[in-house]
Amino acid sequence: METFIYPDDVLTTAGRLWIEVVDFAIAYSFSVLGAIILIIAGFIVAGALQRWTYRGLGRFPSFDETLRRFLSKVIRYSVLVLVGVTVLAQFGVQTASIIAALGAVGLAIGLALQGTLQNIAAGIMLLVLKPFRVGEYIDAGGIAGTVQEIGLFATELTTFDGVYVLTPNSELWNRAVTNYSRNPTRRHDLAIRIGFEDDINRACDILMELALADKRVLAVPAPETMVTEIRDSDVIVNLRYWTAASDYWSVRFALNKAAKLAFDKNGITIPYPQHSVHYTPRDASSAPAK
Repeated sequence: METFIYPDDVLTTAGRLWIEVVDFAIAYSFSVLGAIILIIAGFIVAGALQRWTYRGLGRFPSFDETLRRFLSKVIRYSVLVLVGVTVLAQFGVQTASIIAALGAVGLAIGLALQGTLQNIAAGIMLLVLKPFRVGEYIDAGGIAGTVQEIGLFATELTTFDGVYVLTPNSELWNRAVTNYSRNPTRRHDLAIRIGFEDDINRACDILMELALADKRVLAVPAPETMVTEIRDSDVIVNLRYWTAASDYWSVRFALNKAAKLAFDKNGITIPYPQHSVHYTPRDASSAPAK
C-alpha cells in the first residue's frame, strides 16, 4: 500500500523544525554571548594577573628572574583553565566530571614525568633557598664548577678547565653543596716541612714577613704562625692567613713560591722523606756451631 505525503504535511513539519531552531537559538543565545564575554574577560584578566605578579615579584631584589617568569605563567594558565571550565558550565556540561578528568590526566602526566617534576621542584627550591648563585664556584659531591645558569630543569656549570657541565637540579638538591664563593673571605694554611737542625723561630719569622708584605693578606683576622706537628723526619711549620675569596688562589700560589725562595735563601731545608736504618753486626763468637 503506497503512502502519500501531502504538501500541507511538509509545510507543517518544516514549520515545526523552524520553531525548534528558533527556540534553540533563543535559549542558547545568552549562553553563547556569556561564553564569549567570559573568554574575552578571562584572557584580559589572565594577562593582567600575569603582569602584576611579574612586576610584584620584581620588587624583591633577591627574587630570581626564572622563578618570577614561572610563577607568573602558572597564574595565567590557572585562570585560563578556570575560565574554560566556567564556559563549559554555561552550556550545561557537568564540570565535576571535567575536573575529575583533569585530575586523572594530571596524575597520569605526573607519573609519566616523575623525574622531570622532581627536577622542577628541586629547581624551585634552589631558586628560593639560594644555596648558590650565578657566578659562584661550588662542589656538590664531585659536581664542581662555576654556576652559569640555574634553570627549572637543570643547572649549567663550567669547570675550572673550561668544560661545560649540565646537571639535573635533583642531583644538586640531594647532595651537600660546598660553596667556595659565598663568603667574602677564606682562610689558608701554608704548611711546610723543615729539618730538625733548622731554626724553627727563623722559619716562622720568614713566613710572617711574607704574609705581612702581601697587601692581599687581610690584617683582620691577623696572620699567625705555629708549629703544627713534629714527625719522624721533619717539623711542620704553618702560616695561617685570611684573604678575600677572589684573591684566594693567586695569594696561595704567590706565597708558596715566595716561601720556597725565602727558605732557600736563608738556608732552611725542606727535607725529603727519610728513614734511618741501624745495622748491628752479630758477634761471631755467639753464632751457633754447625
